[in-house]
Amino acid sequence: MQERLTASAQDGTAVMRCHFGLTEVAIPVRIGGERVAILTTGQVLSHIPSETQLAAVEKSVAKLGMAECAKKALGEYKKTRVLSRAQLAGTVTLLENFSEQLSARSNQIALHRANAEPIAIVRAKAFIAANLQESITLTDVAKAAFTSTFYICKLFKRHAGMNFTEYVSRMRVERAKGALANRNLRISEIAFEVGFQSLTHFNRVFRQLVGQSPTDYRDGLELKLAA
Repeated sequence: MQERLTASAQDGTAVMRCHFGLTEVAIPVRIGGERVAILTTGQVLSHIPSETQLAAVEKSVAKLGMAECAKKALGEYKKTRVLSRAQLAGTVTLLENFSEQLSARSNQIALHRANAEPIAIVRAKAFIAANLQESITLTDVAKAAFTSTFYICKLFKRHAGMNFTEYVSRMRVERAKGALANRNLRISEIAFEVGFQSLTHFNRVFRQLVGQSPTDYRDGLELKLAA
């Protein structure tokens, strides 16, 4: 019965009752369409067994060739938990809800692991963030990430959605956007502080990524503050 119950609980809740009147329910836990676990109620009785039912159980155990342990088996049978239909239905509902939560959480974990960044890309990004003001080469980044330049290029494409050069430029522009709020800093100072080698290059990249010049962006910040 246990094997049949397990096989039946593939796509939904399965309920079975054995020859001795013991009921058990199995609920599948699924990840991405695949069953990975089963929750069960354990064997329960729907009512307290009568003397006639107990005698039938004892007789059945003896027929199975276990007459010498029939009394002990009967004693264990009497200890079986009794649940009414309503109680069993409530227990099954709780287990089904728990199964759904487990499935949802497991799917979240699976997706997170699938999308988690490799340690090499984590090291590369940390190195770039710490050295934005310097002249950063792909070789420097690969060395900091303990990998090859070829592999780090692939990782940036896959996990950042852009190549290495674009990622560095975007990081520098984002840092520049924060610095532009400080009117005491000249735009040329900001450009060099975030790692650009010329003001012309900074202006061109900033406009390309932000859609406006650094000066217009700074003026827009002041208007927002004034409003």
